[in-house]
Amino acid sequence: MNNAIETKDLKKTFRHLVAVDKLTLTVPVRSIFAFLGPNGAGKTTTIKILMNILGASSGKAKILDVDSHQLGPCEFCRIGYVSENQSMPEWMTAEEFLGYCKSMYSTWDDFFCKKLLNQFDIPLKQKISHFSRGMKMKIALVSSIAYRPKLLILDEPFSGLDPLIRDEFVCGILELSESEDWTIFISSHDINEVERLADWVGIIDKGVLKIIEKLESLQARFRKIEILTSSLSMPVPNLPQSWLLPEHNNRILKFIDSAYEENNTLETIHTLFPNCENIIFDGMTLKEIFIVLTKSFKLSSKEE
Repeated sequence: MNNAIETKDLKKTFRHLVAVDKLTLTVPVRSIFAFLGPNGAGKTTTIKILMNILGASSGKAKILDVDSHQLGPCEFCRIGYVSENQSMPEWMTAEEFLGYCKSMYSTWDDFFCKKLLNQFDIPLKQKISHFSRGMKMKIALVSSIAYRPKLLILDEPFSGLDPLIRDEFVCGILELSESEDWTIFISSHDINEVERLADWVGIIDKGVLKIIEKLESLQARFRKIEILTSSLSMPVPNLPQSWLLPEHNNRILKFIDSAYEENNTLETIHTLFPNCENIIFDGMTLKEIFIVLTKSFKLSSKEE
């Protein structure tokens, strides 16, 4: 098995609304895959289809080599799932809740569970109803990985968490990822935290997958560029399609190069702007790249 998740032309409609549109996606085994998109892009709908909570209108989805609509107890013993909207039996103590979960998983690892409880400093005798939002997410994570799943799906796990709890959560996942033979599929708006985790990125917009790429490759080909010229011709010459969101005044042109390659980019700049006096290149964070792409998607939609 090379991929933990595979979809082919996956589509989901709600009456006249297309929530997921012909989504073809592969998530390599042992990767940490960030599934990103603006609000309403189709992320949670996709995850619900993967988890067999919703049925697809058409297309296929496979989880750990099993069709998603055929997932059963055996398969769910190999899948961990943590969602921001996850309901919990708040009348139970943490100890009672974990005991209840343990009874459903033959692979439950008591030693591993104890290690997680110590790592996240979870009070076992306290009722879940008295837990903070961050502590509830921690106990949800423990209950979802103490049986050592092969795939962990996280849907907005950082929502509403304060910075300290987010850091503990991320550090815990990073530490575990060094020792566990698992795949993590994470959807989140907290892109700064996701960047610390992910090695693959998929970006979805209006149900359509726009990008699927290794994070290292994505960041290598995006640059913020500023060109200083003795004078800038108006209108600005036809720019390459890979130069996104150009801004200019009398002497300066700023843009994002989404296909940066040092020699080729420099050659193109000097060809288009022979009076160029200075060029500044800056790398970009995943959050900056995501914002640029989201703005570009909106502009493309308006032009269409």
